[in-house]
Amino acid sequence: MLVIKKLSKEIAKQQRDIQAVADIEAMIQLADAWNYETITDLLMQDSVKLLIVTSSASNIIGYCLYQVIFEQAEILRIGTHPDYQRQGIASQLLIALNNELKSNKVTSLLLEVREDNSAAIALYEQQGFTVIHRRKGYYQQPQQPAIDALIMQLSDS
Repeated sequence: MLVIKKLSKEIAKQQRDIQAVADIEAMIQLADAWNYETITDLLMQDSVKLLIVTSSASNIIGYCLYQVIFEQAEILRIGTHPDYQRQGIASQLLIALNNELKSNKVTSLLLEVREDNSAAIALYEQQGFTVIHRRKGYYQQPQQPAIDALIMQLSDS
């Protein structure tokens, strides 16, 4: 059974969970993973929150780091442990996040995704997100062509 919950703001009590999120980041974000310190620094901000998904063994297998400013939110990072991908966990996270945001009167949810990440784009479109902007050549790595970033939005309409 999967459980989705919001991590409390008591960072000292959440070190193990934050490290587990950082470990998943290192596995799935090969080019620019956020480490424990980066995630902790973000969580120190009142506007940044973290949803986690735990398995029946209480292991963290997915997460969504997001920021809420007034009636707008942005997904900063979302990820699923490689052993649990393609099982609907990210979809469940997005549904839980959307429910959380609606209950707090948030009317718009944004995210940014690499144009070449077709699996993520398909997931976001399935959840109702639409492309509202393109950042040309945003993702750049040495000796590789630049990749556009797509800004996607889910609006409460």
